[in-house]
Amino acid sequence: MKTHLDCIPCFLRQSLEAARHVTNDHGVHEQIVRDVLRMTAELDLSLSPPLTGQVIHRRLRELTGEKDPYRVVKSRFNRLAMMMLPELIADLKKTPDPLVTAAKFAIVANVIDLGVIGAVSEAQVLSALRESSRQSFCGDWSEFRDEVAVAKSILYLADNAGEIAIDRLLIQELGPERVTLAVRGSAVINDATLADAREVGMHDLVEVISNGSDAPGTVLDDCSDSFRERFRQADMIVAKGQGNFETLSEIDGNIFFLFKVKCPLIADHVGLPLGTHALLSAKQPIPGTMAVTSIGN
Repeated sequence: MKTHLDCIPCFLRQSLEAARHVTNDHGVHEQIVRDVLRMTAELDLSLSPPLTGQVIHRRLRELTGEKDPYRVVKSRFNRLAMMMLPELIADLKKTPDPLVTAAKFAIVANVIDLGVIGAVSEAQVLSALRESSRQSFCGDWSEFRDEVAVAKSILYLADNAGEIAIDRLLIQELGPERVTLAVRGSAVINDATLADAREVGMHDLVEVISNGSDAPGTVLDDCSDSFRERFRQADMIVAKGQGNFETLSEIDGNIFFLFKVKCPLIADHVGLPLGTHALLSAKQPIPGTMAVTSIGN
């Protein structure tokens, strides 16, 4: 996907919110906003939004001197998600189809996205997870199930902190012995890094690797050689979040995108209503008018 003019206000909002996480100095806030305004005036709109966001957030970290502006917020959502796990595990044990239910939780947890939504409350996250069975879903579940059944190696591309703790449930159902979990190479927005994966105990469950990039998506040309080799060799790729969809939706491969449609531009692109919980295959055409159904169907 290319960057749209409508993305620019979102970049400005992200920058100001991140600055406010780091400092109360209004002078710094103003400097950052002015810098981002200058940068957006020269944007190459042919780039994907995550590539543009990468440049802006690098500048933000440079100006504030903070390597991880969302560090405190990320830790809070990591703790919240860990607190929810026993409740979700109990629900998982009651379901006749644990794989479906675990995928449902993983997709719904994509609500923890400060890049698109901005302020997300803990109450909103708790409510979304507890009401997962009543959420809408769009996608070809049977195709996903078939690919899971035959894949010998699965590369799981994480998205956000907090959300990554809920990903544990799906990874357990996929089979940790054949899954490699990939996180961002360094901090950007509230995306999960190696530190976040360690904070929620993912290293004890599955092999965790860095993709070597600080883009809020998976820009293959910007990722490490070792990550690209893992990407190439994987039988199946599970890509969480809109950033991964924006950067990989035009890549050929056995990729399944799991995300909540939170951005109007994404909604227009995939032809689905805002708020839809989507499981999309890179092998299939954009769903457009596909029926939105219960995730269990």
